[in-house]
Amino acid sequence: MDVISRNVKLRYLHLKTDDEACKALKKVKVDPYGIEAMLPKMQNLNILLEQLECKVANIIKQEMLSVGGDCAVARESVSCTIPATDAIIMGTLKQIQRFSDKITLQPFGLKAISKEISVLLQNLMKETHVLKTNKREIVLGDRSMIMGILNVTPDSFSDGGHFMSAEDAVKHGIRMVEEGADIIDVGGESSRPGAESIPVKEELQRVIPVIGMLSEKIHCPISIDTTKAEVAREAVQNGAEIVNDISAMRFDDRMPEVIKDAETAIVLMHMRGTPGDMQKGDIRYENVRGDIINFLRNRIDAALHAGIQREKIIIDPGIGFGKMPEDNLQLLKYLQEFKVLGLPIMVGTSRKSFIGHITGGNPLHRLEGTTATIVIAIMNGAHILRVHDVEFIKKAAVVTDAVKNVI
Repeated sequence: MDVISRNVKLRYLHLKTDDEACKALKKVKVDPYGIEAMLPKMQNLNILLEQLECKVANIIKQEMLSVGGDCAVARESVSCTIPATDAIIMGTLKQIQRFSDKITLQPFGLKAISKEISVLLQNLMKETHVLKTNKREIVLGDRSMIMGILNVTPDSFSDGGHFMSAEDAVKHGIRMVEEGADIIDVGGESSRPGAESIPVKEELQRVIPVIGMLSEKIHCPISIDTTKAEVAREAVQNGAEIVNDISAMRFDDRMPEVIKDAETAIVLMHMRGTPGDMQKGDIRYENVRGDIINFLRNRIDAALHAGIQREKIIIDPGIGFGKMPEDNLQLLKYLQEFKVLGLPIMVGTSRKSFIGHITGGNPLHRLEGTTATIVIAIMNGAHILRVHDVEFIKKAAVVTDAVKNVI
């Protein structure tokens, strides 16, 4: 009977990035050429392909097996007794790369699938992004960026009416920068559940004086939280360089042109319906992550088609906007899946009702719950965190970054 020596120590290596894998190989003193060859073998991936013709799924399974990986398909797909099947490709990075190369010569649309897989792999490997505004380039990925919320509204869900005078709003904006905010997001129209849209003139009166004064007093980027093209245009002229559009440029047909001409950055967020009706009726999803990723992919394509540069786009899954409490938790847990879009990810969980659904209490009693969601979001790939409580969250983010970046 074989017995393992007591001197042999067994450890599980939880390696999430190329840097971590490279560090482990170097510690073993692997030859540099060996490191280059072995890195792709140390990352295992699972890729879901939806609704494939059975004959295509069968080819994919055989090709994955031929490179040492595997592919899970419906049992009936082998005999082609069903019209279509989902498939999960399973393998190391190197195996999937080899598989992708092999199927470029296959018929039935497999060349297009190969191209999509290549793009997906490139996006998954991307650790940092350079966001371009009309004023600067911002590196995202080295550390978490904090976006401080500055609502100049009477009816926002947690801080409505607190900063209605321009002077008070500017003071609060400056205070958030001093507390560690990297971006200040100014909003003049509430997007809480049930909120109704306000006239353009009223929104302009609320936000433009604040942005104008704030841009003279702080050096970090200012974002305008609006769905209206005219408000975005005026805000940019007064110093804003990011447009945070919860409608992903769907509510105002002129928004893409404004973004393109002003060369600002744009946040494309997922929301079903409008703030007025987004939490009403049946808001269940067949596949919440898949649906939202497909929505954002379509909005990215629309932005690119309008002439907006890819380096100017941020995505936001829209936590709390037309979602059930469990949907929001799922988005946080599986946030890494949004990396397939290859763009920086913004997350806004601050004081939202799904946290209160778990902890109880009103919005002002949700700081601890918000902090937990921020830590989870950072660990799962968020680049920008939109929050009310900047000083507290900044400290939590710094510690989370330190843990995340340890190699």
